[in-house]
Amino acid sequence: MAFDPLQTAGLVLGFFGMVGTLATALLPQWRVSAFVGSNIIVFERVWEGLWMNCIRQVKVRLQCKFYNSLLALPPDLEAARALMCVAVALCLIALLIGICGMRKIQCTGANERVKAYLLGTSGVLFILTGIFVLIPVSWTANTIIRDFYNPAIHIGQKRELGAALFLGWASTAVLFIGGGLLCGFCCCNRKKQKHRYPAAGRPAPHTDKGQQNWTVLSKTSTSYV
Repeated sequence: MAFDPLQTAGLVLGFFGMVGTLATALLPQWRVSAFVGSNIIVFERVWEGLWMNCIRQVKVRLQCKFYNSLLALPPDLEAARALMCVAVALCLIALLIGICGMRKIQCTGANERVKAYLLGTSGVLFILTGIFVLIPVSWTANTIIRDFYNPAIHIGQKRELGAALFLGWASTAVLFIGGGLLCGFCCCNRKKQKHRYPAAGRPAPHTDKGQQNWTVLSKTSTSYV
């Protein structure tokens, strides 16, 4: 197939996007302690993630603790957890569907049209996964920036953007590109199938000619009689 590089590149990018999505959901560096004003020399760093918070002190190894209660969490953190879990599940499903739609995989038979539809579905799911990742990451970043410039919040309570947020944005871009490639492969394959098999709506021209020839022969035979 002429468009094999599209499906290969799309699935590879989708796989990397899935790894990035999983890492974004698990890493605790969503919110990190900020260095503001004269608070340059600090004795501890604080990391806050979706599932745990970590504290790193001078000459002390990193200590992490999972959140005790699920119901005691802020609503935005609960929503971010739910969206990231849905994103990881969707990305895994999209990858499995895309693998089933590969040309050399025979679990769906040798029908190229079915395989193209499977790859297109995988691409749509990858794009949807990117949206589910983008929402909590951007919402958290907006909250951090808003609180950072809020004078009513104490300096010690202000946070900065963590590495997990940047990883989430990068994973979103990779998922969008991979999903776009797979959707493009599906569209190109549909156009190719249309050119190969014309739509059947009108009778073929030769049948009309055959009927005309038969009527002419019948007329000539009756004239001889």
